[in-house]
Amino acid sequence: MERKTLDQRAQMTDLERLRHSAAHVMATAILRIWPEAQFAAGPPVDDGFYYDLEMPHRISPEDFPKIEEEMKKEIKANHVFEKVVVTRDQAIKDAESGRLGGLSERPGNPSKFKLGNLEAIPEGEEITYYRNGDFIDLCAGPHVMRTGNVGAFKLTNVASAYYKGDEKNPQLQRIYGTAFKNKTQLDEYFKMLEEAKKRDHRKLGAEMGLYVIDTEFVGPGLPLWLPKGTVIVEELEKLAKETEFAAGYVRVKTPHIAREKMYTTSGHLPYYAESMFPPMELDESQEDRAKLRRRLEELDLRLYDLAVSSGCVPSANSQISRDTLMQGIPETLKCMGDELKGRPHGSAIIDLMNQRNELQDALRRLSSAAAYYLKAMNCPHHHRIFAAEPRSYRDLPLRLAEYGCNYRYEQSGELFGLMRVRSLNMNDAHIYCTPEQFAAEFNAVNDMYLKYFKIFGIEKYVMRFSTHDPSRLTGDNAKFVNEPELWKQTEDMVRQTLIASKIPYVEVPNEAAFYGPKIDVQVWSVIGREFTLATNQVDFAVPKRFGLTYRDKDNTDKTPLCIHRAPLGTHERFIGFLIEHYAGNFPLWLAPEQVRVLTIGDDAALVDYAKSIVTELRTNMVRVEGDYGPDKINGKVQEAEKAKVHTMLVIGPRDMQAGAVSVRLHGKGNVGAKPKAEVIADVLQAIKERRA
Repeated sequence: MERKTLDQRAQMTDLERLRHSAAHVMATAILRIWPEAQFAAGPPVDDGFYYDLEMPHRISPEDFPKIEEEMKKEIKANHVFEKVVVTRDQAIKDAESGRLGGLSERPGNPSKFKLGNLEAIPEGEEITYYRNGDFIDLCAGPHVMRTGNVGAFKLTNVASAYYKGDEKNPQLQRIYGTAFKNKTQLDEYFKMLEEAKKRDHRKLGAEMGLYVIDTEFVGPGLPLWLPKGTVIVEELEKLAKETEFAAGYVRVKTPHIAREKMYTTSGHLPYYAESMFPPMELDESQEDRAKLRRRLEELDLRLYDLAVSSGCVPSANSQISRDTLMQGIPETLKCMGDELKGRPHGSAIIDLMNQRNELQDALRRLSSAAAYYLKAMNCPHHHRIFAAEPRSYRDLPLRLAEYGCNYRYEQSGELFGLMRVRSLNMNDAHIYCTPEQFAAEFNAVNDMYLKYFKIFGIEKYVMRFSTHDPSRLTGDNAKFVNEPELWKQTEDMVRQTLIASKIPYVEVPNEAAFYGPKIDVQVWSVIGREFTLATNQVDFAVPKRFGLTYRDKDNTDKTPLCIHRAPLGTHERFIGFLIEHYAGNFPLWLAPEQVRVLTIGDDAALVDYAKSIVTELRTNMVRVEGDYGPDKINGKVQEAEKAKVHTMLVIGPRDMQAGAVSVRLHGKGNVGAKPKAEVIADVLQAIKERRA
């Protein structure tokens, strides 16, 4: 985890402060049981807090009760969280004595990780401790006022983590916990976690036959979409294509690989290299090199004949072969210099020597191999599409859309079902526009999000607006392109657009993309679980790298702004979210099996009537199956419910005689008998409207 700046710490929410303080309380408790423990870092995180530590004893969940008991004592003591400002020299002295991250000095047991943390604090930045009771920690804060303000807490699990996230560093124990203002909130959180386990997309995805990850033959993080899962993929693509067509987007298709030059130009290499698959080395010049070598051999033969005829070199004989003579001819002729001009055939020899030099230069220019990379992002390809034709201000805004397949080398420990994968299909688009068009285009993207939120029943959401850190535009610590004026301009534009649209947002410094400000779209499922759905980015730098221009009204060439947007994120992450959001009970338009027709018995006439309904629905592209067997109707209904079929049409002799069907909805039960034509019309209309 990257160290937070003082500005970021100052913006911690009340809940983050509480959880940060809970981490210190946990460290205090652990030291009372194991005084030799060495602590590294203990920040608040999305779901709680953790502290990394090293000690001989391996903490397990069986140790949690006694740690929690000591934590309760520290909370009851109600110690003040006291901030202490110190010099760097004093901090180093206290770390060397073992006092930092400890209850007292520990001779012979220096606070080695705190010494490492001290090195990360920039020169000139204030160095502070926080003390609660006997525990003193190197910490920039902030915290709650007293340990008694920590509220309700619980330790949750233990894992391993490298110090500072670097596998070259020692592996530490990471103890996780969570904390809330009161026990009611804590209980609600764990109730949500229990419900989330039932809705886990990995569990439901397997039960429903949506996807599989074949690690043996295909590889980890590379999902295979099964027929039922592919239905959802294609329905989402259909929704996106219809929505984008109505909004004036044009669709493009790009290959899955590109030359190294593409990504060095965009700036993704070398900075993004660790997240890309290794390059494929392709020898594209082999045939061209062979042609040049043949021409060089032919030229050397001519050169040999002329050199012998002019008396520059002896002819081949029994003591010296022609091949041996030919190897030395170029150097011999080169040494003769102007003398060649007076020899027979001198001009022709000089001309051949010049041709030979040109051929050798051409051979050197042909590299032995070219590097190709699997596409990790679509934007560079789209930039080349923009560059493929001359552009005028009349062509803008130009909205290029593609469900592009990308490949990213996520670390194996970070792979998680559909949420973190190595192959991802992105609902991507890039909008090239003038500065005057930016606000309208950005608003239109936000409106598209709101439309999707309504369709999928997403009621709680927030835009996480990430800006740059002005101190990191230059130097060894540079993280963002060095365009201070453009940073200010684009961040102001995004901020004003968000304010004007009244969409809820929070501003987060130092987390922008390297080429411009970005917005991460955070949504909450129906059970209150938070997900990062998608990202919007404003790019003022990379179009300039690619030399993208349009001819403006004043007849000058200008660089367009580029908005990167992906409202539905990737198929993988979004479908993972939807599985958990709906608990697998998809709305009719999205359900893998929309309708199942169930007969009460297997009478031939009844089966024919049922099949006619199936045929009519399938003619209208409804995903429908029929169950016409002799099994009892209760068993058929149970099977359909288990398969999460959205609508069941139950047909008995009376239904057939009345030209009707009995409708049953998954999870809701029987809704009564209705005329066949009315039911079919309602099914078709519900699908067309994408009703929730």
